[in-house]
This record gives sequence, structure tokens and C-alpha cells, in this order.
Amino acid sequence: MTKATSRNDAHYWRSALIPGGDMVTARFTDHVYSPHWHDAYTVSVIEQGAERYDYRGTRFVADAGSLPIINPGEIHTGSSAGDAGWQCRTFYLPVDFVQTVASETGLSRHAIPWFNTDIIKDADLVRRALLAHRTLEASSDLLASEYALLDAVSTLLTRHARLRPPSRPMTRDRVRVERMKTRMLDELTAPLDLSELASTVGLSKFHAARIFTREVGMAPHAWRNQVRLSRARDALRAGMSATEVAATSGFTDQSHFNRHFKKASGVSPGRWSDNR
Repeated sequence: MTKATSRNDAHYWRSALIPGGDMVTARFTDHVYSPHWHDAYTVSVIEQGAERYDYRGTRFVADAGSLPIINPGEIHTGSSAGDAGWQCRTFYLPVDFVQTVASETGLSRHAIPWFNTDIIKDADLVRRALLAHRTLEASSDLLASEYALLDAVSTLLTRHARLRPPSRPMTRDRVRVERMKTRMLDELTAPLDLSELASTVGLSKFHAARIFTREVGMAPHAWRNQVRLSRARDALRAGMSATEVAATSGFTDQSHFNRHFKKASGVSPGRWSDNR
């Protein structure tokens, strides 16, 4: 495993069997994940210790032998639940990959699988998921790796997947928030202050910031930085250097980019790229 520090070790890697996906083998002692989201399903197996995280308005603690799941696009945090930290193996599974497996398993061909917030306690599933993760990381037998992966993901889906709950009605404040998001996306790399953003929806700075934070779960600047990070990962996957990505993603400078990337990923962008 490549070491980030003596207290926080993380190795990111990929497999051709999961196009666009990521995996990580990690041990964290004092790393604290800032509120962030992933476009993929985050499926973790806690091997040792315990992780504390906030998700959908609730604080959870996932201990050894459990399998917490974060649905795509859902804001969450992460930190140690004790002095010993936590060790985990995590899959970041793209939505289209999970939908394909769901279809092949006989589940709905169109619905997006969804998982309850409850931490999964399923010893047999944990065993299958660990086998798949370890076999993929070793990458010595393609046939065995693919079988283990499909076995783990199909078992997860058939036992624990649900239909995605219907979206909340578009209230007046939600419409305003979507307009503010559009403004930030249109000017993702340009300087933008709160007065300009608030003017988009005809509100005061205080009111605009308050409804955005209440509806989204993070402040406007934090949300925009997370979108920047998501696009930065795509650029890093495509082979762009961390220096180039920092310069084109809208971050103030390289150190600003590195700091935000590490808070959301556990490693620097350079190390994240080197480990691929």
C-alpha cells in the first residue's frame, strides 16, 4: 500500500471491469472528510476500527464487519469513531454499472437502485465484497475477478436495494436553489460573490445563502467547490496533470486545490493520480 502519512494510508486504483469506477484500500487514524458527495455509489466494508459519518441528517457509526452505503450525489462526511481509526475497502461504483448488473440480475431495467440509510449488517455479503475487492486488487485472474465482482454486487442488489424514493415537490425555494446552481455552473471557474448569486433570484445575500444551505446541506461556495472537484477527477482520469487541473478548475492556486481535494479524497491529487 502506498503511504500518504504514517497515520493515514490510502491506495486508489481502478479495474477495467468497472469502467469509470474507483476503488480504495485505506487506513485512517485522524483524517476528517469534509462534507462531499460522489457521482457513484460508495460501498465500503469496514475491516477494523469504526468510522463515524453524517448522512441525510443522521450521525452513524460503522464498525468492523459492517457495510455502509452512500447513494450517488448524497452529501456525507467521515472521520474516526475512536482513537484507533478505521480500516476499509471501498468501491465507487458508477450508476450505469450498477444499473447494468441490476438488469442482468432481473431487477428493474430502468429504475435506479437505492439503499436505505441503515448500515448493512450481513456477514455473508461482507465476505463476498471483501473477496471481490481483494481479487480485483490482485488482478491476477480476470475470470475469477469478474465472477467475484458480479457475485458481490448482485448479492448486494437482490438483498438490499430499494426503489429510489420520489423527488420532493419543487417548492418556491427549491426552484430558487436550482437557479443559483445553474448560475454557479455557468460560471464555474469565474469569480462570483454572494451578492451576484443572490441577485439571480432577487433575494438578499443572507436569505439566498440561508435557503441554499438549508435545501442542499452545504453553503454555496462549498457546493461549487465540490462540483469543481468532481470535474477535476474526470480530468485527472483523462491524464491531465494535477497542476493543469488546478489551473483550469477554478481554484485559487495549487495549494487551494490540493487542500480541498485531500479533504474529500483522503489523498492529494498527485498521489491519487500516481496510484492509478
